[in-house]
Amino acid sequence: MNDIQTQFNRVAKDYDQNRRRFIPCFDEFYAGATGFLAASIAAPKRVLDLGAGTGLLAAYWLQHFAQAEYVLVDIAEDMLQQARERFAGNGNVSCLAMDYRRELPAGEFDAIVSALSIHHLEDADKERLFARIHAKLPAGGLFVNYDQFCAETPEMSRWFDTHWHAQIAQSGLSAQEMARWQERKKLDRECSEQAQAAMLRRAGFTLVQGIYSCRKFAVLAAIK
Repeated sequence: MNDIQTQFNRVAKDYDQNRRRFIPCFDEFYAGATGFLAASIAAPKRVLDLGAGTGLLAAYWLQHFAQAEYVLVDIAEDMLQQARERFAGNGNVSCLAMDYRRELPAGEFDAIVSALSIHHLEDADKERLFARIHAKLPAGGLFVNYDQFCAETPEMSRWFDTHWHAQIAQSGLSAQEMARWQERKKLDRECSEQAQAAMLRRAGFTLVQGIYSCRKFAVLAAIK
């Protein structure tokens, strides 16, 4: 995880402004999926954001659930500093520098969310994490993973990647930003949506449903 910490500390200040360039479906991925969830669930009292980075995902949840308590966890301190600045003065948001592979914050959460983080874990670590997430939720609690996935077959994964890389190359990123992205990609340990859904069911979630999918990017919701 030290490589992940180093890579994301390096890009902390520019992370948010480049998200739309890296995620062609940005609005539906973040705002659309979160709006759908907000229209469907009871207001959570306590929300945990894993790999929260600059707080981008939490900001979308706060638009709908402003009264909830938010705990943002990330291994990259520089990314969390951006989150602290984003939510300065909001007493409902706290930030913890923590490796969520090894531990989760104390207490129970009504909802646990994550965006573009868990795909950095090996599959065995994903499985262990999903079991710990399940244990942190009450009956009916919700886990939502907004993430990056491969396809079910190597051939289709090549199609996904070729199309995505072409979109990024035309997005206006600088040569330095492109080089940094290529370095970060070496940390990716993607699985397919279908494989992750099976992991979540093995962890004990009773309902697992994809609520958004656009080639590389998907949002999976799991209910305990």
